[in-house]
Amino acid sequence: MKISRKDFLASGTKYAAGAVIGAAAADSLMSKAMAGMNATWPFPYQALDVEKVRMLGHDLYYDTTYGGCCFGAFAALVNASAAVVGEPFTSFPVGMMLWGGGGGASWGGTCGAVAGSAAFIALVTAKANASALESEVFGWYTQTKFPTDASNQYGVESKYTQNKYTQTLVQNISGSILCHASIAEWCKTAKVTEGSTERKERCARLTGDVAAYAAKILNDKLASTFVPLFASPAIIAECKGCHSSTITSKMECTQCHGDHRTGATHAAEPEGIAADYLLENNYPNPFNPQTRIQFSVPAAATVDIAIYDIHGRLVRNLIPSQHRESGRYSIDWDGKDNAGGRVASGPYFCRMHAGRFSATKKLSLLK
Repeated sequence: MKISRKDFLASGTKYAAGAVIGAAAADSLMSKAMAGMNATWPFPYQALDVEKVRMLGHDLYYDTTYGGCCFGAFAALVNASAAVVGEPFTSFPVGMMLWGGGGGASWGGTCGAVAGSAAFIALVTAKANASALESEVFGWYTQTKFPTDASNQYGVESKYTQNKYTQTLVQNISGSILCHASIAEWCKTAKVTEGSTERKERCARLTGDVAAYAAKILNDKLASTFVPLFASPAIIAECKGCHSSTITSKMECTQCHGDHRTGATHAAEPEGIAADYLLENNYPNPFNPQTRIQFSVPAAATVDIAIYDIHGRLVRNLIPSQHRESGRYSIDWDGKDNAGGRVASGPYFCRMHAGRFSATKKLSLLK
C-alpha cells in the first residue's frame, strides 16, 4: 500500500500531536504525584520507635517480593517513617534498594544492611550532617557483636512476624563492613555454612539491628544529643603512616592484609615436610607474653588462622586467608588484638581452616 506525501504529513502530524498530549498527560500525572509527596530533599524526619524498626528490618529481610539486607534495612526505616509522617515516605519506591543485597548484587562488598541504613540517613539528612551519621553506622558495625542481645531475644520469644529460627544465635564481631568477611567470620564462629538457616537468620537479625541503630542516632541527632561511639583503631593510623599515598580507607587493614608491623612473626616459609593437615598445641601454654603455634598442610592451600575469645569474638588474624605451600609452619602470637592492644588474661581459642580441614586449640594467657 502506497502512502502519498500529503497523507503521510497529515497522519504524522496527528501522531505527533497525540504523543505530545500523551507526554503532557504523563507529565501532569507525575507532577501531581510529586506534589502529593512534597518531595524536597532532605525528606522530613520524625523520631522513630527503635524497636519497631528492629523488628521491621528483620521481617522485611524475608519479604517474598523484595527481601534481603539492603532492602530490609532501608524499607524498615521508610515504612516506619511513613507511619508517623506519611508522604513523601508512603509512595517511596523502596524496591530500588534491591541492588545492595549480598554486598551489592551478591558481590560481597559493603554489607547491604549498612548500605540501606546509610542511604536512608542520606535521604533525611542535609549534606553537612549526613557524613558523620553514616560514618558512625559503618564504624559501629565493625565493632558490634551480631546478632545483638535484643534481636536474639526477639527470636527466642518468637516476637517477629517471620519466625524462621527461634534459638539464640552465636554472636561475633566481624571487624569489617564487607559482606563476605562478615559472613565468613560468623560462619566460622557458628560452625555453619553460608546457605544454612542459621546464617540467613543471622543476617535477618543483623538487618534489624543496623536499621535500629540508624534510627537511634537519627533520633539523637533530632534531639541534639548525638555522640558518636566509634573511634578508629590505632592500627589504622599506623598503616596509613606508610600507605597514606596509595589508600583511602577507614577500615581496619590487618584483617585482610595481615600485620606487617615490626615484631609480628608470620609463617611464610615451610620448616619441614607435612604428611597431613595438623594444628598443634601452642607452646608454651599457659603463656606470657608470647606463644608459638605450629601447623601443617600436606598440599598447597589457602590457610586462615585466627584467635578468638571465649565469646567467639575475633581477637587477632594471624594468617588471614593466605596461600601456603605444602609443609610445616610456625607462627607466634604476642597476646595482642588486631588493633595492637594487649588483651586480658584468660582462655582464648586458635582456629585454623585450610581447604576442608578445620581445627581449634585452646590457649591460656596469664599475666
